[in-house]
Amino acid sequence: MTSTHAKPDAVAAAAVDQAREALLAEVPAADVGDHLAAVDEGTRVVTHLFTCTRPGYRGWHWSVTVVRAARQKVVTVDEVVLVPGEEAIVAPSWIPYRERVQPGDLSPGDLLPVEEDDPRLVPTYLVGDDPLPPEEVAQVRRVAGELGLGRVRTLSVEGRDQAAERWYDGNAGPGSPLAQAAPGSCTTCGFLVRLAGPLSELFGVCANGNANDDGRVVSFDHGCGAHSEVTLQKRHRPQALPDHVWDTLDDLVPL
Repeated sequence: MTSTHAKPDAVAAAAVDQAREALLAEVPAADVGDHLAAVDEGTRVVTHLFTCTRPGYRGWHWSVTVVRAARQKVVTVDEVVLVPGEEAIVAPSWIPYRERVQPGDLSPGDLLPVEEDDPRLVPTYLVGDDPLPPEEVAQVRRVAGELGLGRVRTLSVEGRDQAAERWYDGNAGPGSPLAQAAPGSCTTCGFLVRLAGPLSELFGVCANGNANDDGRVVSFDHGCGAHSEVTLQKRHRPQALPDHVWDTLDDLVPL
């Protein structure tokens, strides 16, 4: 904690040579540059900063903290560390693996477990609001398998709403450049396969093998140029080829 007193300890602030000796005992001399500053850290505690000249550590500083005990005339070295300066290149903040994975990142064999209390999922049938102990979770899985339910949990209202919002705001929604330039919407396209359940009121699946969204969920007000009822204007149609020209003067065609 930084002290609020007016001046740093004079003895500790002057112990530049002792701080450098302690630093050189830990790192090669070639990695140590000029003394930069003496930073007051509290009562009789001062940190001396030295330039780090080690390759790859531009902007970093060697930090040597010294402390003087009460009624003593010499200082003691507390710690020697390498710290980043304002212009140092440092690694980005750690992001957990689960938060770093993006759609399309999973490769064959990769696993991304779902938390037991994931709000996007709820039990397939009502089992209560309290978390189940492991032995009861195993029993639920067995019962679900025997009843042919197939899955222990299903999509919750929150998970369904998150999916709908993600789909609608993404490339399969009405705001994408493809949809903005489309001649018609998916709701009038013959290639639209409708879904079942609550999401069927807003989404379907594209079944046009020539479309960008083939096999993907699209909103009814999405669209593309591969609409089933699209027609080309006359100026966009291919020009008809002229009739063949017959040579009526010479029947011999050179080889």
